[in-house]
Amino acid sequence: MTSTPSILLNPGRVLAGAGSLSQLTELASYFQARRVLIITTKSVAALVDAPRRSLEAAGLSVTVIANTPPEPEVADVQAIEAQARAAGSFDLVVGIGGGSAMDVAKIMAVLLAHNMDLRDVLSKKVEITARGLPNIMVPTTSGTGAEATPNSIILVPEDELKIGIVSPRLLPDAVILDPLLTLSLPPDVTASTGMDALTHAIECYCSKKGNVFSDLYALEAIRLIALSIRLAVQDGSNIAARADMLMGAYWGGVCIATSSTTAVHALAYPLGGKYRMAHGLSNAILLPSVMAFNQVGCEVRFAAMARAMALPVGDLDDHAAAAAFVQALHQLNTDLGIPDNLKSLGIQASDLDGLVDGASKVTRLLDNNPRSMTRDDMRQIYAALI
Repeated sequence: MTSTPSILLNPGRVLAGAGSLSQLTELASYFQARRVLIITTKSVAALVDAPRRSLEAAGLSVTVIANTPPEPEVADVQAIEAQARAAGSFDLVVGIGGGSAMDVAKIMAVLLAHNMDLRDVLSKKVEITARGLPNIMVPTTSGTGAEATPNSIILVPEDELKIGIVSPRLLPDAVILDPLLTLSLPPDVTASTGMDALTHAIECYCSKKGNVFSDLYALEAIRLIALSIRLAVQDGSNIAARADMLMGAYWGGVCIATSSTTAVHALAYPLGGKYRMAHGLSNAILLPSVMAFNQVGCEVRFAAMARAMALPVGDLDDHAAAAAFVQALHQLNTDLGIPDNLKSLGIQASDLDGLVDGASKVTRLLDNNPRSMTRDDMRQIYAALI
């Protein structure tokens, strides 16, 4: 764990609970907003109707851009920026949706406020030196935790890789966690996004950047998700399970903000960048294998996570408890219907070189992995899943 001072980054205001989306207009008033830009996706556009009407009834001007795609590319974000600029000026940005919509909303708040070029920010030619427009994030999945992170992840097609724009100035100003917005998530999406959230908590707990804050929130996220993910997948109308999952995903995002994900995400990025594999699914498939690799030297922490998952490890030593934890991750994927290999998703042995090349570039995450991972290690992990 890091020996540097620990910093807890959290959105300024967080509203949680069933029906809390009804407070959006009050939040907009808190930010003295008159002109609101809502960034969302076609898949959840219907969820925006009620808050839009509420904002307009309060006298606010509202523009909705509902074409954020999954895994947005540079060109997608640039197109959304052009739409926003053509619509006029804004004093509040609201992101409603999964991680893609929220990541676009976060970077849009900065681009619109400071007239910055996206590619300059991605290439680090230009640093984000000031906060953007006030922004509110409203997740409709329980996975990315983007509502709590200072990150915006954008796909750069020519590099076949996702690039993370990371700055504390991207941290949202407010968050609404309303489990009612997640009730319509189908079981497979509930499973993959939930495993994404679990991956965040597990990686941040093991990361070299881990600290007193990430430890606290990671273990609580692991507890909540392990308790409720099977229930949420089996019965999507279970509001209590949905609330646990949403809060677990939020705590996972807080962990990312103060710690860091590691090799699971590094190996997942080229799967999304080149093969357009859903981020949560790629993380879920990789998680047990990477944790098996990381078990060496991390047994005490793995044992703590096993206890957080309520596994029956009370009489086991750390070595045995750590092994039980890794096995439980395999079993969880099986129970949720998540594939145990990449081959079934079209990844072949001929893809290994490209995957290793892509993953090895994600040094900002690999450097935080608790166990050093060589290119050969990466190849072996990928190969075992093909």
